[in-house]
Amino acid sequence: MIKTESLPTAFAAMAMDFYLPLADKVASWTKFSKGPLVVGINGAQGTGKSTLSKVLALALKHHHHCRSAILSIDDLYLTKSERRQLAKMVHPLLATRGVPGTHDVAMGRHLLDQLKNKQAVSLPVFDKAIDDRAPVDQWVSHPQAVDVILFEGWCVGAVAQHESALARPVNHLEKDEDIDALWRKYANDQLNVAYAGLFKRIDRLVMLKAPDFECVQEWRSTQEDKLRLITDPTRSNHALMSQEQLERFIMHYERITRWMLEEMPERSDCVIELNTEHLVTKCQYNGNDKA
Repeated sequence: MIKTESLPTAFAAMAMDFYLPLADKVASWTKFSKGPLVVGINGAQGTGKSTLSKVLALALKHHHHCRSAILSIDDLYLTKSERRQLAKMVHPLLATRGVPGTHDVAMGRHLLDQLKNKQAVSLPVFDKAIDDRAPVDQWVSHPQAVDVILFEGWCVGAVAQHESALARPVNHLEKDEDIDALWRKYANDQLNVAYAGLFKRIDRLVMLKAPDFECVQEWRSTQEDKLRLITDPTRSNHALMSQEQLERFIMHYERITRWMLEEMPERSDCVIELNTEHLVTKCQYNGNDKA
């Protein structure tokens, strides 16, 4: 897995020290769950949510005989045509995937409910290379009931800001292209209502915490470089963004990312702290295990 995911050699030791004990913890949490346990895995772009999810799924399978399903909030993005329509009706910035309001929340609720009810499901796949949802025949089938649902994503578990916090723009994108704050207010309202209904299905919340937003920008750029190596250059796609385009893209995520870094650690069941070298320095468990 270290080779296939282009991970640093130090990852093996880090997994042994922090990720495998977390898998043990997740297994213990299942004892308090009446049905399949939903574990939300939050982390800003480039923090390693997908990798952590894969490690946990493997460890749960081999060490605890627990079957897992991984659902990424990225795979719940609205189709390109749906986002274009939303951009016309609400705000042009909603054509770009990312902020709350650009996901199919109803689909997410339905899928989690199906998994919680131990029903067979097909999980959607969003193809970032074409910035659109992949055909149904490329979706991931889960014919058997699972014990753990790993629900990962950059804004998984996020909560709305106080409306007064929206007045001041956090970057040039908000200042120049969201002058009346309509876009950020729409995203915030979505968090407050629709996404709250989605995230209430989460039983336990794990946060991969970056040191700051500046690290997130650097890691997302590195992630883009990896995508560029594995993407067909003949296709017109997101993976071939210029540095300027990438910086603008990341600005869409900045407000909520900074807010999560500020407020989420205190209410997470587990906070995995990363240093500037992208290595785990601490794994903090909060609260008491209870039914």
